[in-house]
Amino acid sequence: MSKLQEKIALYKEKIKAIEPNFDAELLEKVTKGLGPSIYNKDAESVSCSNKDELDRVKKNFIKKKLGIEDEEMADKAVKEVCEQMGSSNRNKYRAIFYYLLVKKFGKEDIYA
Repeated sequence: MSKLQEKIALYKEKIKAIEPNFDAELLEKVTKGLGPSIYNKDAESVSCSNKDELDRVKKNFIKKKLGIEDEEMADKAVKEVCEQMGSSNRNKYRAIFYYLLVKKFGKEDIYA
């Protein structure tokens, strides 16, 4: 199994607790879209307690990738995903975090 397939398998296992009926194909596409960042321990996860990190998510993913310009909507979505993943969850994997944002905004067609 390749390193990418190992990461995808890990994310599929972890997302089941958050969203049992997840779209495996979409999760794979989001994961592949993250490129080599998934292999970097620090870059692989999102810190909901770090404002700079959340600002980067909003700027680089929500705004640039998903095309969402509404700052208030972006803030609300990020907060909801942080809550959905749970405050006790120390490993908020970026692939899962971004997958949940894609679903929340209904932007699955970007990965079609």
